[in-house]
Amino acid sequence: MVRHLRGEAGAGRMLPFVIEYRGRLAGQLTVAGITWGSMCSGHIGYWVDEAVAGRGVMPTAVALAVDHCFRTVGLHRIEVCIRPENGPSRRVVEKLGFREEGLRPRYLHIDGAWRDHLVFALTAEELPDGLLARWHRARSQQTGAPGPGSRAPGSSSGRGKPVNPRK
Repeated sequence: MVRHLRGEAGAGRMLPFVIEYRGRLAGQLTVAGITWGSMCSGHIGYWVDEAVAGRGVMPTAVALAVDHCFRTVGLHRIEVCIRPENGPSRRVVEKLGFREEGLRPRYLHIDGAWRDHLVFALTAEELPDGLLARWHRARSQQTGAPGPGSRAPGSSSGRGKPVNPRK
C-alpha cells in the first residue's frame, strides 16, 4: 500500500498525508483522483481515530490540505464524497462550509455493495483567504475568542495566486 501511495504521489495523481495529534498517529487524509488540464481537481478522503474525534483535528487537517491544494499545487476544485449515514464526516465538511452538490447513487463499492455518496465541493474562488482562515473564524465565533491567524477586517492574507507546476 505504501508503495502504491508513493507511486501515485510521484505521478502527481495523489497526495497522501498522515495526521498526528500530540505526537501520535491520529488519522490519515488523501487527496486522490487529481486531474489536470481543464479540470484541475481532486477529491479528499479521510479517517480519524475515535480517541481524538470531536477535537477539531479533522476539520483542521482538511482545511490545511485544501489550502495546500489551492495555493501550492494549483488545483481549482476539491470534492469530498461521504456516505449519507456518516454523520461525523458530514459534520466535518459542514463545519468548513463545503457546498452540498447532490447524491451519487451507487458511487463506491464498500462492504460488498455499491453505496450511495453525497458530494460536497469547494472551488478556489470561494476561499480568497483560505479554508484554514475560514475554519478559525468559525471556531472563534463559537467560543468568542479570536482564532489563530485572525486578521483585522479588510486585511490581506499576503499570499499570491496559486501556482500550478503542471502548466
